[in-house]
Amino acid sequence: MRKRYENLDAVRSNKSMKDMLRWSKERRSKVKDLTKQIEQSPDKKINELQVNRSRTSFTWIGHSTFFIQMNGLNILTDPVWAKRMGYEKRSTEPGIAMDDMPEIDVVVISHGHYDHLDFPTLKRLKGNPHFFVPAGLKRPLIRRGYRNVTEMNWWDSIEHQGITIHFVPAQHWTRRTLTDINTSHWGGFIFQSWKETYYFVGDTGYFPGFQQIAERFNIDTVFMPIGAYEPEWFMAPAHISPEDSVKAFIELEAKYFVPMHYGTYRLADDTGPEALERLHLAWKKHGLPEEQLKVLLIGGTIFEGGA
Repeated sequence: MRKRYENLDAVRSNKSMKDMLRWSKERRSKVKDLTKQIEQSPDKKINELQVNRSRTSFTWIGHSTFFIQMNGLNILTDPVWAKRMGYEKRSTEPGIAMDDMPEIDVVVISHGHYDHLDFPTLKRLKGNPHFFVPAGLKRPLIRRGYRNVTEMNWWDSIEHQGITIHFVPAQHWTRRTLTDINTSHWGGFIFQSWKETYYFVGDTGYFPGFQQIAERFNIDTVFMPIGAYEPEWFMAPAHISPEDSVKAFIELEAKYFVPMHYGTYRLADDTGPEALERLHLAWKKHGLPEEQLKVLLIGGTIFEGGA
């Protein structure tokens, strides 16, 4: 029998058919403005990123996909360039076209849901990346011919070419077929170099794990999900709301907040602009400094120590 993974405190995201029908009825009654989308950056740094091997940077490709350059490594988080997700078309083009991407050294996958693990995208990546994946997810990659694959359990740490990669808890679930629910794990990744510590949260609901992570790490920048939270009675165990993402950021005591997981695929009833508006309102409510919130446009890049 295959192992089934659980959340901290055994929190579950199970929903009944009755819940699904209730959500479907609610969605039909909502009127959403889907004409407003998250904008593309007018100042993309594609040429600089293609040759950069010395400066630390991060670029938002869209959804949960970031291109991170750290310690001379090119890193991708949850790479998904897919034009569709189920019945829904991608709302915005990727921030950098696949053909314009440089060779990739490291790929991390937070969990096996299709909007975070897209095999057609992996097939198109340049280079020969090393994949770091949650426990239980190595087998499907090996089956497709990938050999540089390392599985990680919560709190595992691995030294890799001058950086340390940590796999930390998240509150979520996963499934790709009718029978494989929670047969692989989920979580976030922390990247530590001698200069910076980045925390890629992955997909999560608000949970006590943020406090545990704060006790172990001094985080500079956190890449935090803010979308796919509505309706909250349905989504809360697995998808954090903008308000709770700010609460989590405060608990983490990180320096900078970079929002993600909004505005690319319509996975729930909220829209990208709605998620951003609620994030800004929560930020102001807590009186947090504006300079700590780093909202990127699609394809936007931040170089450490400068724009």
